[in-house]
Amino acid sequence: MEGMLVQGFNGISLGSILLLIALGLAITFGLMKVINMAHGELIMIGAYATYVIQLLFKNYVPAEYFNWYFILAIPFAFIVAALIGMLLEFSVIRHLYGRPLDSLLATFGVGLILQQTARSIFGAPNVGVEAPSFLRGGVQVMSVTLPYTRLFIIGLVMVCFLGLFFYLYKTTGGRRIRAVMQNRNMATCLGISSRKVDSLTFAIGSGFAGIAGSALTLIGPIGPTIGQNYIIDAFMVVVVGGVGMLAGTVIGALGIGVFNTIFEFWTNASMGKVLVFALIILFLQWRPSGLFSLRTRSLD
Repeated sequence: MEGMLVQGFNGISLGSILLLIALGLAITFGLMKVINMAHGELIMIGAYATYVIQLLFKNYVPAEYFNWYFILAIPFAFIVAALIGMLLEFSVIRHLYGRPLDSLLATFGVGLILQQTARSIFGAPNVGVEAPSFLRGGVQVMSVTLPYTRLFIIGLVMVCFLGLFFYLYKTTGGRRIRAVMQNRNMATCLGISSRKVDSLTFAIGSGFAGIAGSALTLIGPIGPTIGQNYIIDAFMVVVVGGVGMLAGTVIGALGIGVFNTIFEFWTNASMGKVLVFALIILFLQWRPSGLFSLRTRSLD
């Protein structure tokens, strides 16, 4: 029973991390049909933004306020990653719409540039972020300790998902994003500026990648390639769940996280990853469009 509890919690924890990373991909890939290979580097930017806030608090803020640094680092990571994502969309991606292979190659190159920039600024070795005191330790459940950091990440993912859901379905800006996602030409005819929607959507998706990077600092050290450890799994989540479908993204992330943990428990880390890939390939043979597909009245 205790083993099942540990594996279940580990699966949900991994799934929540994948969900937070994939949220940005789900809306940008679903809306703009752009394969953003620099998404992992936006995660890295959020992680380093958190590291910078920690350094500022250590050097310039009284020690009794140090625990507040992480609360401020989360919105700061969102803003920094969103601004860089908006700049990336304006300077590179905007000129490559309708050319997915070119956008893949271009964003891959941008990712390498961002990695090298991080190495130049912060150095090649990985750096660590000290968790606030209220996130140290864990809660005891049936003689099993559930770390506060993992519980915090699960709660953060829930808040981010609900916030994105509210924005997309309860606000004017969110309805415009959904309109462009469903039928870009019709939305443009109705007076919606698809260019502005694309820029805003990419900024939001990049911001969520920044929050994911901030959350990853609670798990281990950060470096220029931290995002590359999760980007493939994030793309798998989006494809399995259905491009642009939030409900599918949630189910896909939790499913991949749980199955990955179970397979690793039965075999090892490498074989577990292989079995997850094989399961996804078999699933896509059955449902090529993923768990959910976007229904539109478009003829194409």
